[in-house]
Amino acid sequence: MSTSKISADELIKRYRDKNVSRVKLAFADLDGVHRGKYISLDKFASIAAGTSGFCDCVLGWDVNDQLYDNASFTGWHTAFPDAKYCVDLTTERSLPDEDNCPLFIVEFVGEENGLHPICPRNLLRRILQKADTMGFSAHMAFEYEFFIFDETPQTLREKNYQNLTPLSPGNFGYSVLRNSSLSDLFHEFMDYCEAMDFPLEGLHCETGPGVWEAAITVDNALKATDKAALFKTFSKTFFNKRGLVATFMAKWSMDYPGQSGHIHQSLTNGEGKGLFHDTSNPHEMSTLMRQYVAGQQKYLKPFLSLCAPTINSYTRLVKGAWAPTAAAWGVDNRTTALRVITGTEKSQRVEFRIGPADANPYLIAAASLGAGLLGIQEELDPGEPLEGNAYEQESELPPERQLASNLRDAIRDLEGSAEAKALFGDEFVNHYIATRDWEVREHERHVTDWQMQRYFEII
Repeated sequence: MSTSKISADELIKRYRDKNVSRVKLAFADLDGVHRGKYISLDKFASIAAGTSGFCDCVLGWDVNDQLYDNASFTGWHTAFPDAKYCVDLTTERSLPDEDNCPLFIVEFVGEENGLHPICPRNLLRRILQKADTMGFSAHMAFEYEFFIFDETPQTLREKNYQNLTPLSPGNFGYSVLRNSSLSDLFHEFMDYCEAMDFPLEGLHCETGPGVWEAAITVDNALKATDKAALFKTFSKTFFNKRGLVATFMAKWSMDYPGQSGHIHQSLTNGEGKGLFHDTSNPHEMSTLMRQYVAGQQKYLKPFLSLCAPTINSYTRLVKGAWAPTAAAWGVDNRTTALRVITGTEKSQRVEFRIGPADANPYLIAAASLGAGLLGIQEELDPGEPLEGNAYEQESELPPERQLASNLRDAIRDLEGSAEAKALFGDEFVNHYIATRDWEVREHERHVTDWQMQRYFEII
């Protein structure tokens, strides 16, 4: 990625004229967690048109800052050198509650076309370059469900994450009563998202105590994914500053539905014309759209761990829980993994429904787009759409359409995919598999509350 020295100089001059003294930098790691720091304006001026470095341990540890013991890309054996990064000056944002402090997204850089092999944002760039060579531009819109609690980070730990108080009680999906009673918070949050340049086209209560759903406005794939990643982090900061806590876990309680992170997707040509719409075909699906959906259907199984990356992700992927359990498609069918939405040239799209809210936006965007592009390359056909309740029909689908029910099996499917390594690169796939293997082993070596309650007395 290149940024001219002139544009960087102009930016620094503007900041000096406005008495800006520091800048915030942020990047998303493999789990989608934003890492970063504040730097002085003088330091920013020295790197804005060039590069700087972060210790590459940030690509070699988990969500608890524990170093992977099995990763070859980075570790004690490499002595944790700096990984070079550059600032994407096009991502400038003003922080609404940090007066006069701009925010920028940074990404790591490497030797291959300037792309770092492990950086999640670079992985999406790699897939977008493939789309560009095929003559396509990708557009996406993310939507997230998240629960809000009347808790703080301190009370969460004091209560050991048990008996938490939700923002509001009861099941009030799409409730006008709830959003009107909490109208000040709803308006303030939507204004905040607008100011942060991830504006919402919709926000409502979902089913469950204190759960909201937000639909982020559509944009080109890279900007849309940046917005999704920032939305997750800064939603948490917004609520934290108001004495509340938001969670994007895939499922925090077996009493309520899981939390999704659906992605609406479409392709356009160089002139911006939508390529998924054809009124002469069934369901107004162009041949290109059918191929795209077929690719996602075919590669959803091997790419699943990129879309459902945590142990908790798979507690959501169960029958009858508003989440898909097989690689199937349907027309306006919310029981299938791929929901085709018919419309106009601009609105015809596919909703990728497999994603839980805990997915890394960059990885799930790269996986879903990459799968669709493979379908176009291979000229695949998705077959007939499933009608009615897909859960009742999944047993009739072939084994290659049956999705793993746990992370360990999902990473085995990824490991066996030659297409994944060709699409995402050997280094990324091997490193990512190591990180998910670590996640599985960390889970397996811990005694859980469920085990205590089930076995402590009776066994």
